[in-house]
Amino acid sequence: MKISEYLLSRAESKAYTWAVFILTVCESIFLFIPPEVFMTPPIIANKRRAVPVVLAASLGSIVGGIIAYCIGMWLFDSVGIWLINNFASMEKFELAQSLFIKHGIFIIFLTAVTPVPYKLMAICAGFMGFPAVLFLGLSAILRTGRFAIVGYLLWRFQERANAIVKRFFWPLTIGAIIIAGIGILLMFAL
Repeated sequence: MKISEYLLSRAESKAYTWAVFILTVCESIFLFIPPEVFMTPPIIANKRRAVPVVLAASLGSIVGGIIAYCIGMWLFDSVGIWLINNFASMEKFELAQSLFIKHGIFIIFLTAVTPVPYKLMAICAGFMGFPAVLFLGLSAILRTGRFAIVGYLLWRFQERANAIVKRFFWPLTIGAIIIAGIGILLMFAL
């Protein structure tokens, strides 16, 4: 059995849905890997997994957003600074803070629907005392919408995506590793 077929068969398990939930919680707090990376394997392995995976990613994002907001609100001087120093930089946080002051809701929209680091804005929103219900409500709606669109596209084009992954598994894997490595290098260089 090819490794790509093995990994896709493992992604069909119901336990993988929990993995998507946990990894998305982590992504909302400190990981810099977009949740779509976690969502893709189970959906292209079995399109019936689309709804549970989208729900798991959405709930994980909401829980992670709550945790990151609380870190900003109550634990900024200890955990918040540690997270920022280890996974971003204080300069990036200060930039996020100034953008948040100027553009507020637009920044929530931007970080919720794009790969821009959501975690920095969640910590920043808590630190600045941005209304929790507004922040979490907008985040929940926008992030769930983003994951639903990705889930729908993967569901709709599942056969093609599955064939592409099986045919180009190693080039895609090596390319993803290279892109992730470049992203990490750029993150520490800036």
